[in-house]
Amino acid sequence: MESDFMAGIQAPKSDKNLPVYMSLEELKKLFHFLEKDERTLAYRNNLLFKLLATSGMRRQELVDLTWEQVNLDNQTIRVFGKGKKERLLPMHMIVVPLFHQYKEHLAEHQLKAIFLNILTFIIQLQ
Repeated sequence: MESDFMAGIQAPKSDKNLPVYMSLEELKKLFHFLEKDERTLAYRNNLLFKLLATSGMRRQELVDLTWEQVNLDNQTIRVFGKGKKERLLPMHMIVVPLFHQYKEHLAEHQLKAIFLNILTFIIQLQ
């Protein structure tokens, strides 16, 4: 062939695989385990997973969450998603007391980012 008749034509987008979700039974087992856990990070883990399961937040929104975004009086969470789009999410009734329990067990340096990890801690110290 002397010329490429497909030049300039974009290939169709390929299908993305749908996410795999936990079944209700698996979620109940996870929640049961989290409620019985007595390790150091049990309060954090319980809040983190239940918030993720009940709020519709994206992983990165959860990781970036600060106490300033959480309104325990109105039971809402203000998140900043893709493209800096702002959303106001209602809190499920099971996570409100978990926020209070978790906050009671935090050290003073953890009162900015909710789910503080070592990288966040180092950045805050600078």
